Amino acid sequence: MAHDLIIRNGLIVDGLLNPAYLGDVAIDADTITALGKVDASGAREIDAEGAVVTPGFIDLHTHMDAQIGWDPLVTPASWHGVTSILMGNCGVSFAPVRPEDKELLAAMMESVEDIPRQAILSGLSWQWSSFGEYLDAIEQCKPAVNVAALVGHAATRFYVMGERAVEEAPTAEDIVQIAKLAGQSIQQGAVGFSVNRLKAHRLPDGRCIPGTFAPEEELVAIAKEVGAAGGIMQSVIEAHPLDEEMRIMHKQLEAAGTHMLFSAPWLPGADGASAYQPAIDSMRAAGLNITGTTQPRAAGFLSGLNTVILFSLRSKSESWQKLQRTPVSERLALIKDQAFREQLIQDGKAMELAEHIGQTLSSPKFGLPCTKTFWMGNEDRPNYAHQPDQSLAHIAAAAGEHPVETWLRLQLESEGKGFFHVRFVNEDLTVLPNYMGADWVVPGVGDAGAHVSMIMDAGWTSFFISHWYRDTGTYSLEETIHMLTAKQNRVLGLADRGALAVGKKADINVLDINRVEERQPVRVEDFPGNAPRLIQRGVGYRQTLVNGKVILENNELTGIRNGVMLRNNAGS
Repeated sequence: MAHDLIIRNGLIVDGLLNPAYLGDVAIDADTITALGKVDASGAREIDAEGAVVTPGFIDLHTHMDAQIGWDPLVTPASWHGVTSILMGNCGVSFAPVRPEDKELLAAMMESVEDIPRQAILSGLSWQWSSFGEYLDAIEQCKPAVNVAALVGHAATRFYVMGERAVEEAPTAEDIVQIAKLAGQSIQQGAVGFSVNRLKAHRLPDGRCIPGTFAPEEELVAIAKEVGAAGGIMQSVIEAHPLDEEMRIMHKQLEAAGTHMLFSAPWLPGADGASAYQPAIDSMRAAGLNITGTTQPRAAGFLSGLNTVILFSLRSKSESWQKLQRTPVSERLALIKDQAFREQLIQDGKAMELAEHIGQTLSSPKFGLPCTKTFWMGNEDRPNYAHQPDQSLAHIAAAAGEHPVETWLRLQLESEGKGFFHVRFVNEDLTVLPNYMGADWVVPGVGDAGAHVSMIMDAGWTSFFISHWYRDTGTYSLEETIHMLTAKQNRVLGLADRGALAVGKKADINVLDINRVEERQPVRVEDFPGNAPRLIQRGVGYRQTLVNGKVILENNELTGIRNGVMLRNNAGS
């Protein structure tokens, strides 16, 4: 019998750590129906000779909640082999919502995740109140990839408490209603509930978002209802006091009896272990299921003429304020003016050059932390793997320049297109192999869809392959693909995805594994109202299939949108 599609002669890496083998993959409708030697013909056949055939990649930390409404192709994630995303992280979502509160949720997403408010308000239909209705609206967008969504604490709390949700403690009745609504959202299709504990996540007026200081009894009550409905929990926590944050997550997990996903950037603890390890060991000894997700590369801001982050972040000098106010398209011409450039240099030399970004962001004279800032280069592939002695401070010293002179010189040499990478998370790459290799850690936190004017980490899957597999040989091919697929799927628990096996959905990548890598970030103006964002393309992707259809071919999206909404318990 003929199959709908056959991928022939590829090196099959199933995502389950089984040894790679040469073979074929047969697909009928949206499902893998045969693996190995397939004698039958296919209505379409893809020659994968010399390529690696893998499951589609899963991205557990995105903020596509808004963008998916006007960009159903889900870029840039879909350029990097991602076939399933999880959105609604960090306690923020667009439902449940009352009609009169939509502007508040849009403003909150703008201030927390740097997604333009007007793009959110104009680019989404807002024809929903409940979380289930929101999922229906997203499903109607017909996204290119599969979408799972978390319901956010901030929206849920505000729906119940109104303005009181921001700074007031909940009453006992409030807690009952918040927890009940959380459970209802899970029953309506949310795969879980997200909580934010980071004080840096604030409303436009400077107050912390609803739920930041929620009492333990509220968080536990929510977890109980979420777990009873079959949902997972997700949290971003403060690093200090870490012991208290981990204790509260322990209590939530006990109440939920479900899976907890939390953002876990590397934090050093005793004897070279991660600071999380004692609490993780305690939870797992108690039979609790917890996963931390961490960036596979140093993460941080992008500084350059094409971003909102210049050499000066807060200088009150007229020259740097003028450069900040100048339209991006005109900045290069401005710094080419020698007199103006000399004024920038003079004013830059008067700034504080910080060692640590968190210590001086509030300073009116703050300039980039030059020992933590790295030139990404002029090559097609950005350099994320600089050693500490290759920082902006070191480049400047070697050239006999002040760092501000070096910053301006490299902007000129790149015709204003180049970027500096300002590291503030996972700065030391040497600790990451053992950390990411732990069975409770997965790579990720690309934040696709968020921080669009200053951060671009959505190419993390391509980086993982190019750096940790190809450049360094840290992980085998089988380990690499496992960490991008089946290991990620442990969190979502999708019975029909995350691996190549007969009966699984045909979410598949065909890769030129020796060419897979990310490209330099680029600024585009393709959000509603021509609002700008940073994007990052990938190469080495021959084909990406979602539910049996080719959504990307030779690194370019085909326009086919074959994703499905992965509602709670989907695939089980």
